[in-house]
Amino acid sequence: MSVRVLLVDDQPLVRAGLRVLIADVPDIEVIGEAATGAEAVRLAREIAPDVVLMDLRMPGTDGIQATRAITAAGGPTRVLVLTTFDDDEHVHGALRAGASGFLVKDMALEEILAAIRVVAAGDALLAPGVTRRLIAEFAHRPTSAPRSRSLTGITDREREVLTLVGQGLSNAEIAERLFISTATAKAHVARLFSKLGARDRVHLVIAAYEAGLVGSTGPTER
Repeated sequence: MSVRVLLVDDQPLVRAGLRVLIADVPDIEVIGEAATGAEAVRLAREIAPDVVLMDLRMPGTDGIQATRAITAAGGPTRVLVLTTFDDDEHVHGALRAGASGFLVKDMALEEILAAIRVVAAGDALLAPGVTRRLIAEFAHRPTSAPRSRSLTGITDREREVLTLVGQGLSNAEIAERLFISTATAKAHVARLFSKLGARDRVHLVIAAYEAGLVGSTGPTER
């Protein structure tokens, strides 16, 4: 079955370009477009896309507000933010609003398509290098949320796993680092979702940061 996508961007050329590029992809289908956040919320409710590819900066209802409204509805639709990372101060807010990941607009088409598939499958997209940049970005802002996340109820091993998730490591990489199987690493991550009330991997990264498990500089680039 095709992944059904709603494109949301206030620039018609951006939407048209994405639609044309996706048109020849057999497993992804654009089923709608919206130029405003309010329109995105309405269409998400009416046509129930698998993934909303969401711009953040739009007049009126912005992408953060639209993301919050769509995810708060509790349906299966997931939001993947498409933004200009270096000058967009709202990425953290979008993730907190329920977005399952984010892309930057200068990414290659194949990376965008892969991200759509990942999010549609129920995971989150956080490339390790981008994760570190995100953490470093909001860690140095005076307006950043305080590090007040409580980790009561998680085990020492789960704390280790959460730290590595916060550094952008995949389940396979976590398994290698901790000398456990990939299945065991995946099980630890699943328990963290439940215990911390996290929607997906993006929000585990935020939890790791707010608990002080991940510093503002993050690990070195691989």
